[in-house]
Amino acid sequence: MRLTRPCLAALGAVTLAATSLLWSTTASAAGTDYVALGDSYSSGTGAGSYDSGSGSCNRSANAYPNLWAAAHSTNSFKFVACSGATTTTVASGQLDALSSSTTLVSITAGGNDAGFSDVMETCVLSSASTCQSRVAEAQSYMENTLPGKLDSLYGKIRAKSPSARVVVLGYPHLYKIVSVCVGLSNAKRTALNGAADTLDGVIAKAAGRAGFTWSDVRDEFTGHELCSGDGWLNAVTIPIESSYHPTALGHRLGYLPALTGSASLALQNQT
Repeated sequence: MRLTRPCLAALGAVTLAATSLLWSTTASAAGTDYVALGDSYSSGTGAGSYDSGSGSCNRSANAYPNLWAAAHSTNSFKFVACSGATTTTVASGQLDALSSSTTLVSITAGGNDAGFSDVMETCVLSSASTCQSRVAEAQSYMENTLPGKLDSLYGKIRAKSPSARVVVLGYPHLYKIVSVCVGLSNAKRTALNGAADTLDGVIAKAAGRAGFTWSDVRDEFTGHELCSGDGWLNAVTIPIESSYHPTALGHRLGYLPALTGSASLALQNQT
């Protein structure tokens, strides 16, 4: 029997729908073995509601890894991200959470290697020229030293979990540049945003070399930086380590969508 073109189109649509449903059902039934690695931007420093058992790692119930795991089918979830972590300490202290059965990994790392806390302290307390000089020093480190450290870390993650989909998330701009905003000068704010651009560019290239999925959060945070009037980041606050980190809203409306979209694509490609 010869099918007409409209009939073939309808049959194709039904087949596609059935295939999509089958994939969705299979993925849901299979669940995910998820491990969340990284620094304070993954642990949730600044987002409150910390797990007392995590100590100085400041793992928050409001952090995007916890939010993602709560919203999805998981066989297992290991949350080992820690405030202050560098590429070196992630490699030495967090990778035991990975295994050959891990199917999804998320990570933020690189900011502390580049001296994030010292850069922020310098820009808050010193002149614009001193801030710009310190930022330039950090950018030089990002461009010349950090790539090798990221390559090493990513290689170790792949060796531990050869079949996992790894989502590497970046860092947002801290500031919206406006004419009137209390605090740092626009010269300092512009320099700090430039540092974020350099850092994200270096991390994105390293993620690409490793075959990992890059998720840029600058777009999610656009319009929600400090000085925007609708910020999802802490300014200088108490406790001081929460300063310049995403709030609970920043994790829920910024980082969580960034992971969700990238993880869905990565896991689809895995099946």
